[in-house]
Amino acid sequence: MSKRFKQRFIQAFAILITVFACACVRNPAPTEPVPPSPPPAADPVRPSPLSPPPTPEPPPPPPLVPDEEFEVRSLEDLNRDSPLEPVFFKYDSSSLEEDARAVLEKNAKIIEQYPDWIITVEGHCDERGTAEYNLSLGERRAVIARDYLVEMGLPAIRLRTVSYGKEFPFDPANTEMALSKNRRAHFVISAR
Repeated sequence: MSKRFKQRFIQAFAILITVFACACVRNPAPTEPVPPSPPPAADPVRPSPLSPPPTPEPPPPPPLVPDEEFEVRSLEDLNRDSPLEPVFFKYDSSSLEEDARAVLEKNAKIIEQYPDWIITVEGHCDERGTAEYNLSLGERRAVIARDYLVEMGLPAIRLRTVSYGKEFPFDPANTEMALSKNRRAHFVISAR
């Protein structure tokens, strides 16, 4: 045998023994598949590297005290829930009764707290009387209410007047109760 033949024979024999040895190796018994383990619980202190860090929630704003509440609300909101009460008048009158003066004094204290408010005093009437008469009566009601506020120390430059006569009733019903609600001086925060 030639040297070359011997080498090939030995190589082939080694390969054959390796194949038989691998074939004879005993395979382990099959086992049941193990379910994947659940992901580890997220650490509330340390975020996982895949998720962005949580953004802290801003603390809730402190509750507003009444003064601050009026400062941050819009004029529309202020007038919808107005802190200023209307003053009511008797039929065909522009005289201030005692209860009307008490309301004006309360309104004056509120207006004093907000020196940047400009107030429009609206004069209103019930539906009885002509349009011209009611405009005139509404003007007298607005002016008398404004003048009383000026007497209490409010600057006249902060108080405007306008008369709407019977055009904007509080209550459109034709009852005595509704008519009495419509005879009024109404206060509107018109600027700040």
